[in-house]
Amino acid sequence: MTLYGIKNCDTVKKARKWLEENQQAVAFHDFRIDGLNESDVKSWVETLGWETLFNKRSTSYRNLSETEKTDIDQDKAISLMLTYPTLIKRPVLVQGDRVIVGFNAAQYQEIFS
Repeated sequence: MTLYGIKNCDTVKKARKWLEENQQAVAFHDFRIDGLNESDVKSWVETLGWETLFNKRSTSYRNLSETEKTDIDQDKAISLMLTYPTLIKRPVLVQGDRVIVGFNAAQYQEIFS
């Protein structure tokens, strides 16, 4: 099981704390330090849909040029997320074929019970 995110993100911190308190062994992959690979992002998009994974409410999105924000489709979203990993909603928890985006304690409790 791997948790993807950025270590200083508050939501990622909450997820990591919950996982630790509930004795769930998880590897942490920091987008900024460890990077991202295209196959992971494409896999997440296939599982979730790019609209779920792509964070239009982020500061990173607001900082994109108007050209970058125009006509976003799946391929463009994947390209942008690979270029600007902070456009990915966080955290991304990968457990086998399951991919969960964001953190909700009740959802995690259901998954791990």
